[in-house]
Amino acid sequence: MSVPARPTIFALSSGRPPAAIAVVRVSGPQAHVALEKLIGRMPAPRKATLARVRDPASGEVIDEALVLWFPAPHSETGEDVAELQLHGGHAVVVAVLDALGTIEGCRPAEAGEFTRRAFENGRLDLTAVEGLADLVAAETQAQRRMAFRQLKGLIGDRAEAWRLRLIEALALVEARIDFSDEADVPEDLIGSALHALRQLRDEIATSLADGGRGERLRDGLVVAIAGPPNAGKSTLLNRLARREAAIVSPYPGTTRDVIEVHLDLGGYPVTLLDTAGMRESSDPVEQEGVRRARDRAAAADLVLWVTDASASGGVPQVVAEKLDYSDVWCIRNKIDVVERAGSRNESPSSESVNDSFSISASVGSGMDALLTALAAYAKKYFAATESGIVTRVRHRRALEETVAALDRALAENAGREELIAEELRSAATALGRLTGRVDVEDILDVIFRDFCIGK
Repeated sequence: MSVPARPTIFALSSGRPPAAIAVVRVSGPQAHVALEKLIGRMPAPRKATLARVRDPASGEVIDEALVLWFPAPHSETGEDVAELQLHGGHAVVVAVLDALGTIEGCRPAEAGEFTRRAFENGRLDLTAVEGLADLVAAETQAQRRMAFRQLKGLIGDRAEAWRLRLIEALALVEARIDFSDEADVPEDLIGSALHALRQLRDEIATSLADGGRGERLRDGLVVAIAGPPNAGKSTLLNRLARREAAIVSPYPGTTRDVIEVHLDLGGYPVTLLDTAGMRESSDPVEQEGVRRARDRAAAADLVLWVTDASASGGVPQVVAEKLDYSDVWCIRNKIDVVERAGSRNESPSSESVNDSFSISASVGSGMDALLTALAAYAKKYFAATESGIVTRVRHRRALEETVAALDRALAENAGREELIAEELRSAATALGRLTGRVDVEDILDVIFRDFCIGK
């Protein structure tokens, strides 16, 4: 019984029209048929060819385009791939996609299907697929650099090298089990294997000892703006975001839920959180807002504790709970009000002193120093990520499972080679899941669902 041919997929792989150029890709066993019907011939492999694209049904010319042909397996997906570089008008794109839809065996691609086929055909491992997704989603230069390294095998190549070393050690253990009675089998096979495994275990554990900053680089440094009501937290958020992201009101309790804004500071991703003013309240909605504010501030990497410098004659408001956060900067806001009132002979600070800043979020005084300090903080925070390899929770869990299995193997006593071998097989399986070599069907849909159509 013959197996039905895999469907040939097609999609617009460039940005939404109108645009200067629109790229339509076709991948699968019918790609050559589709190309012949559209342009009437087959171009030379991997050479751009100028051709007229026609509607197969009517013969009408749709556009004149550059066409590329990549025969399997030397293509991005590992299948036959055709690419049409069209003029980027909406009508042109629709006409070409409609024409492809009439060709038997061709259908529109689903989200991430081109990349999924590349994975299934061995062109990319799972970590490279994730790196590609991160590269498409990268918003800052630091994210771009890390995603590109991941795409090019930063963790995938390392994990495969670890897996091969693990298999070599496992082979020594199994040789001792299977050929223990043979005279030419060395007695110290297990000792050699365990020595290699200790080195491997330490290498993997070292890669995990980065405080999770590789994962954080994908999401951004989290900076919470917290403090008492009416201190100017929302005004500060808007000033840092350079847009009206939060409602500003003179009435306490205006901010109820946590507002998030994503920034690029010095090439590093930063997520700002505007939180509700922390105070006691009988309003159940405000109580929930304060609870969320406390939770998000406690989980943030850095807290900007904002106080009203004009309150109580310019004496900063001090709230004991701010000392509970791991890293806090004191932001004395509304310095302009203090100056106008003449309550203090003070000018806005242009330097940070002991992580304390005097600013006016409403008029911008002192903001340059704060922004410079935040950018420097982000750079220092992410410095360790340049050499880090773990960028996703999934990676970390797989490597933690590997280390745990190696620890169990190393803890076994001599003469229990069967148990050592079983733990080593568990460690090899965990590394195989990392790159997608074994047992990954349950996570494929989760990974590919966030891809765009045509990728």
